[in-house]
Formats: sequence, C-alpha cells, structure tokens
Amino acid sequence: MPAPAERKLGPRTAVVTAKPLTAGKFPAGRTPEVLVRRANPQPTAVFDSYWKFAAERQAIFHARAQGKRGPWTNDPVLEDYKFTNAYRAADRVSQFLIRNVIYSGVQDWPSTLLRILLFKIFNKVETWTLIAEALGEITAQSFRIDRIDRVLTDALAKGISIYSGAYIMPSGPREVRQARKHLMHLALLSDIASCDLARQLQAANSMQRGYGLLLGVPSFGPFLAFQFLIDANYSPFLNFSEMEFVMPGPGARDGIRKCFSDLGDYGEADVIRWVADRQEIEFAARGLNFQNLWGRPLQLIDCQNLFCEIDKYARVVHPDVRGFSGRTRIKQRFVPTTSKPIRPWFPPKWGLNEKIAADYAAPGPSRE
Repeated sequence: MPAPAERKLGPRTAVVTAKPLTAGKFPAGRTPEVLVRRANPQPTAVFDSYWKFAAERQAIFHARAQGKRGPWTNDPVLEDYKFTNAYRAADRVSQFLIRNVIYSGVQDWPSTLLRILLFKIFNKVETWTLIAEALGEITAQSFRIDRIDRVLTDALAKGISIYSGAYIMPSGPREVRQARKHLMHLALLSDIASCDLARQLQAANSMQRGYGLLLGVPSFGPFLAFQFLIDANYSPFLNFSEMEFVMPGPGARDGIRKCFSDLGDYGEADVIRWVADRQEIEFAARGLNFQNLWGRPLQLIDCQNLFCEIDKYARVVHPDVRGFSGRTRIKQRFVPTTSKPIRPWFPPKWGLNEKIAADYAAPGPSRE
C-alpha cells in the first residue's frame, strides 16, 4: 500500500489526492480528489465583541473624519481608552508615515526604505521631526550616523524620550550592542543603506519572501519584520497584497485566545485569514453596519491588529476571559490630539484618495 498523501489544509477545506479506487474508473494518469473539511474555530463571547468593536471603532473614525464634535460613541470603554483604528493605515502614526516620510522627499527606493525604517525604529512623530528639522532631507547617500546621533543624544540630555511606547525595540544581539541603543539602530540602518536589501525586497516574488528578508536583519524579530514590511509596502516600490500573508504578533495571539475556546484545525495565522474571509457574513449576522474604508474591506493586517485591540478591550468588558499575558488593565486613556477634522490620505495605488476627495465634496456623507 502506498504511503498516504500529504494533507494540505486551506482556509476551509483541504484537497487530498487519494489512491485509485478501481482500475479503469479514471483516465490514465489521473487520480480522484477528496475534499476534507476542517474543524472550525469555536468562538467565545469575546468574538462577538470583536465585530462590534470593529464596527464602532470604524464609525468613530468616520465621525471624526466628517468633523463631528465628540463624544463620537456611546461605548464607555471606547470613549475612555485609547485604541487604534480598525484599519492600520488610518492610524495617526501610519498617516504621518505615508504622507510625510514615504511620499515626501527623494523618491528612490533605497532612500525611501531607509526613511521608512528610520522612522519606524523609533515610531515617534516627534523624533522624526527633530531629525528632519535638524538635518533636512534624508537619503541613502547622505545618511550619516554621527549627525543623527548628535540630534538624538541632545534630545536625551533634555529628558526627551526618543522611542515610542507602542512596542519595545530590542537592543540587538550581544555582538552588535552599543553604549546607547539608538547607536546600534543607527549602525544597523547604515548597514542596510549600504547592502542589497532594497533590491532583494523588490525582487521578492511574495510577501512571505519579503518577510523572510527582513527577518534576517539583526534585532528584527517576527513581529517587527512583518510590521516593517507592511510599512514598506505602503510605498510605490512594493506591491504585495495585504491579503497574501500575515504573522500574528503577541497582542494578536492574546486576542485570538480570548475570542476562541478552541482553534479547531486552524493555526493562529489561519484564524486571521478565516476571520478576514468571513467579515461580511459576521457583520451581517449581528446586524452591524460596518462603514469600510471607501470600499476597501478589512485586510489580514487589519484583522490581526483588531485582535490586538480586542485583547485590550476585553480586559474591561470581559475581565473573566484571560489571554496568554494575563494583563488586566488598559494603560492609555484617550485624549484627542486635535479638534480639526481628520483628512486621511492613503497609498495612491489603493485608489482611495479620489473617492475620499469626492466624498468630502459631496453634500451628504456616504463613507462606503
């Protein structure tokens, strides 16, 4: 008897090649295919909150974009605490990155990639502003560690925090560590500027291959490598689909654990794809009017980020449901940074900016 064929599981079903049942039943060289159903994830009450949170958080985004005065929600948790937008690219820091870092300055790929990574390593608008105001345009050719170091060292001497608190940037392997963490990161960027990474990323034939290239950079672990690739993919120089690949981060894994009592035959990345594929069904089943991003549905990265946010939201709304981390409090309170209407702008290749301009010019908001 031949060895059983490998079972490859897709999002919902797997195609398994079986041995011929009876000689002469099938054309020569062909064997039958058998569909094998996967056991679906088993949702908890938090999964219901996942969709309600996504719809309400997106409604807040559109209300602010329309210039409506707050409060923008009746949900006390969303009103009191800080959560990211349903769409990652719509967040304040991502918007600054797209407008002021990627699509501003010299438009060659090595320089654009360097600017993206320089911004994202610190992930703080104020740090980028300090560097840009002191040094002007940043290119791969003009990048110098000593000049940026002086700006950042001066900021530290004044008690200014140069790294964002959104995630912790590692100090790197022992062999590359320096007296100050930012010096190691600047040296890392200098190496990237002088190596072949930009060309290799452009030549990558898949998002997963691009992820593997960034994962090979010292101190870029799985979470950062994936996040940085998403940021680089906002540029006009890469064109991966955001529905192609996803890598769950620690917060998303906590959210997934809270949303499902059992993952069935799915891994964590598969669950995110399962959720993305079912978004219209899940919103409709709950009678939720999800105002998407001018026709763009939630992508894998957005569903991944929503799992991070539902992990935090559930700490208050579902305090009895625990994740891996065991955290019980939401740290950041919501404080509006501006009272002006938000005017979002996205990578032109997405084809949204023309729709947004027409929507704002129309007498009544559609937002769909």
